[in-house]
This record gives sequence, C-alpha cells and structure tokens, in this order.
Amino acid sequence: MSKLVIVAGVLLAFLVASSAYTIDERDKAILFSLGEIKNDKLAPGLHFKWPFINNIRKFDGRILTLDAQPERFLTIEKKNVTVDFFVKWRIDNVGQYYRSTRGLEQNAQARLAQIIKDGLRNEFAKRTIKQSVSGERSEIMSSINTISQDLAQHLGIDVVDVRISRIDLPDAVSESVYERMRAERARIAKELRAQGREKSEKIRAAADRERTVILANAYKQAQEERGKGDGKAAEIYAEAYGKDPEFYDFYRSLEAYRTAFNKQKDLMVLEPSSEFFRYFVNPKGK
Repeated sequence: MSKLVIVAGVLLAFLVASSAYTIDERDKAILFSLGEIKNDKLAPGLHFKWPFINNIRKFDGRILTLDAQPERFLTIEKKNVTVDFFVKWRIDNVGQYYRSTRGLEQNAQARLAQIIKDGLRNEFAKRTIKQSVSGERSEIMSSINTISQDLAQHLGIDVVDVRISRIDLPDAVSESVYERMRAERARIAKELRAQGREKSEKIRAAADRERTVILANAYKQAQEERGKGDGKAAEIYAEAYGKDPEFYDFYRSLEAYRTAFNKQKDLMVLEPSSEFFRYFVNPKGK
C-alpha cells in the first residue's frame, strides 16, 4: 500500500511539474495544442497546460537590435553611396510573428532588413548626394520609420526606430567633394587676405596722413620758434652793435677770419689793401 502511495505521489508530482509553467515579464509565449496555436495572448505569471498535448514556446519580448551590413544605394545622379544603418524592433503580435517567421529571429531579421533596404533604396533614388549626406538625412529616417512600421506589421513586429549611422561616398566622389571643399576654403582664405590687405592699406594711409600732419605741425612750430629766436638774436645784435659799433665790426671781422682760415691749406687770393684785410693793416679798421 505504501509503495502505491509513493508511486502515486511521484506521478502526481510529475504531472504537476509537466503541466505548470511560468511566463516572465520580458518574454512573450505561445501555447500550442498538438502543434496548433491555441493561445498567443498569455499574460506573465503561473499557468497550467495538459502534459503531452500542450507545449509552450517563449520568445524574447524586449527591444532587439538589427545591425545590418552596409549596403550600396544609387542616388538620383546614378552615383553609389554606402549606407550603414541599424533598427530597433520588438515582437508585437507573437502569433503573427510565429506564423510569418516560424519563430526564428534570424528569419525576422532578414525580412526586416529587406524592408528597410527597399525603403532606403527608394529614398536615396529621389535625392542627390548632397541632399542625402547633409540636407535631408532626418527626412529619410522619418520616412523609413513610417514605411517600415507599416510593412512590418504583417510580421508581427513593431519597429521602434531606424537610424542611419553612416553614409560613405565612393572614392571618386569623396575626392571631388574634398576638392570642392579645398577650393571653397581657398576662396574664403583669399577673400580674407584681400580684406586684410585692404584694411592694412587703410591703416597705413591713415598713419601716413597723421605722420604728415604731425611733421607739418612740428615744422611749422619749429619755424615759428626759429623765427622768434632769429628775431631775438637780431634784436640782441642790433642792441650790441648800437652800444659799440667799432667793437662789433672788429668782432665780426675776427669771426670771418676764423671761418675763412679754418684749415692750414686754405688759400685766398686777395689784395692786401682789400676791405677784408682792413684790421690786418690797421687795428682800428681804417
């Protein structure tokens, strides 16, 4: 009897363990009955199923990342651009997700990547390289988000966000862009140098004009002072001459002799009786 109780207890424990299951808040689950979907709206918590008849498959319900390989797209100018992008997505309708992808994440990633690539191809085909690289990148991402969300619904997927992480240009296009950038920078530098030269000439002209004015005023003031000095000297000379004209004549003659015979080799051809030598002949100059 005790053995039967033990066996019954073991069987009961096995049945309970086989029929009870839990669903985590981070997961989404499907209850199958003999291979068919019986319930795809299971809430988190403890649940029970029929052993050997029902089975459970769980899927990650968190936000997942699709980091696709860079892809080449043609612009409206028929030039290639290499685009690197990533997608944030999660399972929205787990039943539809299972029917569309057989519950395989790699299948979902592949089909979602194709949707995004087709959308990007159409968006880049309507734009130039300049618009794609700088001008309208945000518009491209906004459009792709809208399109991918609509198309991914039949996969049971909710596209949270699509981001273009990088856009690379072909080597020839990159070189052309760099050359244009160099030319633009050279033009700006040339313009700045020309403006600098113009300002330099204005500053130099203003300085030269100010210098000329200062020198002219200084010369005018010097001439005025010199005129005053000469007038004062003439006045002093006249006053001194008036006091003793004879001595003044003698003094001026000595100054003339000193100036004329400044060097040993100085030579003058004059008559001894000339006016110049009058003080040599007569101390009183007569």
